[in-house]
Amino acid sequence: MISYIVLTIPWTTGCIALSPPNAKAIKYRKYVGGAFFGTLVPLVYFFIQHKIHRVPGAYTIYAFFEWSLIVLDVGFDAITALDFDSFEVVVRDVKGASKGVNKSSVSTAVLEKEKEKATGGIYAAGFRFGNALDIAADVYHGYVFWSILTSLGVVVWYFPLWHMGISGYEAFIMTTVSPFLLAIRPIGSFVVKNQRITHFLSLAGLVAYLVEDPVYRLFAVGFGLSMACISWAATLSSDSVHPARLETRILAFTIGLLMSSVAKFAWYTNNPIWPIMHAENGGWNATGLFLAVLAVLRFTRRAPLQGAVAPEKKSGSSFLSSLGIGGLVFALHSLLSDTSTMILWVWDGYPIRGPVSNVHGWYTIAAMTVGLIVGVTRPGLVISWTAFGVGSLGAAFLTLYHQWSGYYGALALAVYLMAISVPLIGNAAKKNPAVTFGFGFLIYNFMVLFHVWVVAYAFVPGGPLVREHTDWIMITTMILIGAGVFDLISQQPIAKKVNVRRTVNTNHRKYHFGILGALNFLFLVANFLRFPTYDYKPYHEKDRLFTAGIWTIHFSLDNDMWSSEYRMRDLIKEMEVDVIGLLESDLQRVIMGNRDTTQFLAEDLGMYVDYGPGPNKHTWGAALLSKFPILNSTHHLLPSPVGELAPAIHATLDVYGTLVDVFVFHSGQEEDPEDRRLQTEYLSKLMGSSPRPSVLLSYLVTTPLKGNYNTYVSEVSGMHDVDKTDWDRWCEYILFKGLRRTGYARVSRSTITDTELQVAKFVVPSNAEETASLFALGQDKRDRRVKEEEVPEGWRFPALFRGEGVRGHRYHVFDEPRYYNF
Repeated sequence: MISYIVLTIPWTTGCIALSPPNAKAIKYRKYVGGAFFGTLVPLVYFFIQHKIHRVPGAYTIYAFFEWSLIVLDVGFDAITALDFDSFEVVVRDVKGASKGVNKSSVSTAVLEKEKEKATGGIYAAGFRFGNALDIAADVYHGYVFWSILTSLGVVVWYFPLWHMGISGYEAFIMTTVSPFLLAIRPIGSFVVKNQRITHFLSLAGLVAYLVEDPVYRLFAVGFGLSMACISWAATLSSDSVHPARLETRILAFTIGLLMSSVAKFAWYTNNPIWPIMHAENGGWNATGLFLAVLAVLRFTRRAPLQGAVAPEKKSGSSFLSSLGIGGLVFALHSLLSDTSTMILWVWDGYPIRGPVSNVHGWYTIAAMTVGLIVGVTRPGLVISWTAFGVGSLGAAFLTLYHQWSGYYGALALAVYLMAISVPLIGNAAKKNPAVTFGFGFLIYNFMVLFHVWVVAYAFVPGGPLVREHTDWIMITTMILIGAGVFDLISQQPIAKKVNVRRTVNTNHRKYHFGILGALNFLFLVANFLRFPTYDYKPYHEKDRLFTAGIWTIHFSLDNDMWSSEYRMRDLIKEMEVDVIGLLESDLQRVIMGNRDTTQFLAEDLGMYVDYGPGPNKHTWGAALLSKFPILNSTHHLLPSPVGELAPAIHATLDVYGTLVDVFVFHSGQEEDPEDRRLQTEYLSKLMGSSPRPSVLLSYLVTTPLKGNYNTYVSEVSGMHDVDKTDWDRWCEYILFKGLRRTGYARVSRSTITDTELQVAKFVVPSNAEETASLFALGQDKRDRRVKEEEVPEGWRFPALFRGEGVRGHRYHVFDEPRYYNF
């Protein structure tokens, strides 16, 4: 079915492109083709309702839409009958007796004009391989720009992450303001005349992966990005005198963003050519760099149309235009550089009542595609306060609502941002680029800092002033874009005097739209490959045993600044962990690359996943992965009057037919004792409210047997320490009740993060009587330790990590796992 739908894309576009010049037939083909692809939205929705949510009757409704596709497909082909309106079959005497008359009254030229009008001029000329290669190179070079831009935040973030505060390396975010240098005439003239050199220099951002030292790798990325920003500003400015050529550059820039989002989806939210990637963790850096070199050669093969930076135009305001560019680039980067970002904004736990990243991500790509096409073909529709109002309403829904209501707003915003990007960038290119792009990127940088400050308020000067105000960020972003729109609208009376639309050669659009179709196709292929199976099995089902773990993953950057998902996956799999809580796991911000480690881990390990409080909840993240179905989960933001917010997940799992509650929690910092006291009381009451067997996987910031520990482990919570004799803990703790604990181990982290992996094994009671007996069990019996040979083999920890272990992972502190029996 998927193959049929995907192959219909080239069939439909090919029929329209190659059809005879019959405006009526083309019009109907557009209508029927649009209805065909529009039907896919409810088709996919009801398929998911049937396949994932098991909604009764959903498959019947799906079948109706499925058959509708067949009817529409046949209808599309039936329109061919209209192409035969003027067709005549003549039977004549080949000896010359017949006297046929040519009844054609309409010239071919007129019909071709009608076809061009019906198709928007996209198929006005034939296909040329050289032109297609040019457009492909342009788009790939745009992808390279967005790859370097989105990588800078990650490599900068590495340093304050390890310094636990401002490190000084944050200054590298200012490398984007390099277009300011275009105001210096000799530099501006050199850059414009030697664009091939500066575009080549920008590839330092890709070569950076070869640099082992994190500091020098940051230098390489910063230099590459500065060259990329000044090069693109010079290119857009020098090509601004030629409307068609300027449009190709803008489309390359914007489709490059879409390509980046597609690549990140295929690589589980990592970009394969980022400097935090290499062959060992799935990177395609060498291939990406090779293609980037070819793309630059093709991208810069035509001489610049101007030998210097374009002079200031009298119409409009460069300042207002720069505000629009700043807001636009920030919005594109923070919301659309990954398809899962806005989905996680509206995620609120189980049961699933909204979009899911690996199922519905294409909706974001489709919205971006539609927006870009509208922005190119209908600029008058986009440059209006009505369109701005729709975009602002979408931003409000995304910020204020959850589940599908919030995501519908996100899709509306995606359409608007991609649509308005075409006229906004085009307007900025026609003004002084040192102002529009230099100052624009400065505004973008301030927005990035604002974006960080709202969650990092406990570590930065002035942080409490903007604490937890993502709504202020969204409002400011839309006001900045509105300033750019105001500048565009103020120039409309002048623009109407010159019919720009007639002067633009639209030949290139068929190639750009073809690439958009190809990228959507590739995304759907990746989407099909990533579609969840939900047939996950625990490691020791026969023993009714599950292994629970807690790990603070330090935002998935290892000690050497490499993305650590693969190494984490290997340890979790080899330790046979069935349920694991991950902390410091929210990566859906500019400074962290808009990533989501849980997607890769869940899909590769075969686990259900709850991301926890989303990126608009201003926490550092808490996530839950489970081999067992998550029946229900609620997200909590614990009291934090002074310090950072403490996230918690309360989930109910179906473990071998028994309901087990799992709590994942990250408490506040050591510097805020009142916060931690309030959080301790809150969580203890929350755990105590559960009558079911429970496990806490947590980061508590307390000393064993002292202070807040005695509130977590108390009659209020009903919880017991997994091993109260473990004196060495400070942060990570595993607590439990109503379960039979059989083992506990601590596994060294190697260089993956700054915190070890702690794991415990539990046997689930098989009936209510056994559960009651476990709740009533005395402490002396509960803590009786035994030797490994006294427990069944299925209850034991893997021997792989004994002694020196493997890859830097071994059992430590006790030098071996501990076992218990009662």
